[in-house]
Amino acid sequence: MRVGANRDRGAALGYASSELRKLNQDAIAMMAAVRSESDHAPTVISANIGPREDAYAPEAQMHSDEAERYHSEQISALAETDVDVISGYTLAYPSEAIGMVRAVRRFGLPVVISFTVETDGRLPTGKSLEEAISEVDPATDNYAAYFMINCAHPEHFSGVLEDAPWMQRVRGIIANASRCSHAELDEAEELDDGNPTELGVQLSDIRQRFPHIQVLGGCCGTDMRHMKQIVTAFRTP
Repeated sequence: MRVGANRDRGAALGYASSELRKLNQDAIAMMAAVRSESDHAPTVISANIGPREDAYAPEAQMHSDEAERYHSEQISALAETDVDVISGYTLAYPSEAIGMVRAVRRFGLPVVISFTVETDGRLPTGKSLEEAISEVDPATDNYAAYFMINCAHPEHFSGVLEDAPWMQRVRGIIANASRCSHAELDEAEELDDGNPTELGVQLSDIRQRFPHIQVLGGCCGTDMRHMKQIVTAFRTP
């Protein structure tokens, strides 16, 4: 389960910092209440914090110290709730990820970092996944529980995944159904839902190559059809 809204994005919608803090906490409280009433499988509440700027094309890149100060505001609010893990999603450059990890560590919570990539398998700011992970881990004493890839179609990044030490730190993929680039998604007037069956097979194939990947899911263009196909493909021998 996920939630997240930082100061700049909240301000653009007319929310003051105090209002935003309460909304973040109320969202987690609602999820915790739903979890307590459920008799289904155990549920992890992940508070997803997004990037400060446009993940696809950030105009400026924060230094890690600035990123730590900025994201600490939202993380401090979430740390007062029943959240289980903080997840930094759709990140475009490593110094923001470093700041997020350091901020979360101050509050003693687990943290997951998820980078997004363009159609060439590289982050929007040009770094490779290997370079990004290799910057974050040494700067944070390997504090992140693991890394993920999100908001990209499997064909955009499957070719850059390799049997190498950095890949062991990638344990999740939250993929787009759409093959569109980020720029094309920004301009799209209709939702591109891709091919649910194909997406399930593609994610299953990646997991067969890298069995240590434990988290699979959907991002842009996906719905329950895609989730069902991911589970079906995963269970098919």
